[in-house]
Amino acid sequence: MFPDGFVWGAATASFQVEGSTTADGRGRSIWDTFCARPGAVAGGDTGEPAADHYRRMSDDVRMMAELGLRAYRFSVAWPRVRAGGRVVNEAGLDFYDRLVDELLRHGIAPWPTLYHWDLPQELEDRGGWANRDTVHRFAEYADSVLGRLGDRVWNWTTFNEPWCAAFLGYAAGVHAPGRTEPRAAVAAGHHMLLAHGQGRAAIREHAPRAAAGITLNLFPVRANDPEDEADVEAARRVDALQNRFFLEPLLRGAYPPDLVADLEPFGLDEVVEDGDVARISAGTDLLGVNYYHDHNVSGRPDEGSGRPSPWVGAEHVSFPGRGLPRTDMGWEVVPEGLTELLVELHRRYPGLPLYVTENGAAYPDVVTDSGVDDVERTEFLESHLRAAHRALEQGVDLRGYFYWSLLDNFEWAEGYAKRFGLVHVDYGTQRRTPKRSAYRYARVISENVLR
Repeated sequence: MFPDGFVWGAATASFQVEGSTTADGRGRSIWDTFCARPGAVAGGDTGEPAADHYRRMSDDVRMMAELGLRAYRFSVAWPRVRAGGRVVNEAGLDFYDRLVDELLRHGIAPWPTLYHWDLPQELEDRGGWANRDTVHRFAEYADSVLGRLGDRVWNWTTFNEPWCAAFLGYAAGVHAPGRTEPRAAVAAGHHMLLAHGQGRAAIREHAPRAAAGITLNLFPVRANDPEDEADVEAARRVDALQNRFFLEPLLRGAYPPDLVADLEPFGLDEVVEDGDVARISAGTDLLGVNYYHDHNVSGRPDEGSGRPSPWVGAEHVSFPGRGLPRTDMGWEVVPEGLTELLVELHRRYPGLPLYVTENGAAYPDVVTDSGVDDVERTEFLESHLRAAHRALEQGVDLRGYFYWSLLDNFEWAEGYAKRFGLVHVDYGTQRRTPKRSAYRYARVISENVLR
């Protein structure tokens, strides 16, 4: 049994589902540019048509209602709202206005995210998130969105997974904008945290009774061999960069000293100005936790990759497998890691409401006349819901769960090759087919019980 009022939802992101990349004055994003780079995205795929959600939004909301969803976590596309990063596009705002109204008409709570990685290309041309000016442009954008939607939305997150946007995008180069500049990645991470503070200020101004938070992809981190000093040190560095880079300034008002030392060669101290951390830590009403797997870390280098590393300051770590089941993304399935993560967050940061804002799995789906019998995804969902419930039993203030993703969609550098959705999307026809996992989740929601 889950608590009364527990929030049951599903999540998407604008570039991954909307399509209509040139409609109604939408500007170009860094992901449009990245997709056009040969070899950057599997299959040469782009954000067009994605799941065509921009044109099929009303039907999709009706489908959410039929599945019993109580909340829908979506992101607002910055290039739709401020084309080029500066010019307000009323037609773009109109779409999100209609989306919020449609959700409310169906009794579904809107949970918008202001930034899920689609920076306007014009701002990247001026340095992107490595440029402090982007923080000010984000504040303008947030003000535009809150001015239109702030009267009807009661839960906001400013950023989704800033670690990915900063370190996969600016250090490893495997996500947009595809840069391989470790110093730029460190600056980008700090500036996103600073922009979170600016976004929260906009939420407070326009929606003073709304909850404002941020969503982080967090991992339990363990040394592959706890008796091996190199593994222990590698795990410390990975935990610092992945988790504590964001959690500590947000929730404790300072970057951790060991991280500061790790990143001294990469200019962290050069981008942090007086007053920054105070603005970052001005208050977070909720923390969104995105969990897919844990990190099992070795200090032995990954000799086979030869690619730039996202692990700034720990470039030569590797992540040995443990013979566990894997999803289609190659990620090990570790449901107990979700319990461990939630309990540890509750212990370290007491009093902070937690939401699992993403949790899901990609598996290859087969559509038959009887539907999509995605047994592995259904088992993944059930095992992780049980893991979340074990955290509740240990006193964790967990208030909701959002499955990733509502729809099959454009999975970033993997293109359309990986399917995470509760609902199968035939990209040729855009036909929606709820999978076995969708019906299982709908039953849990309707009963508020996992049997």
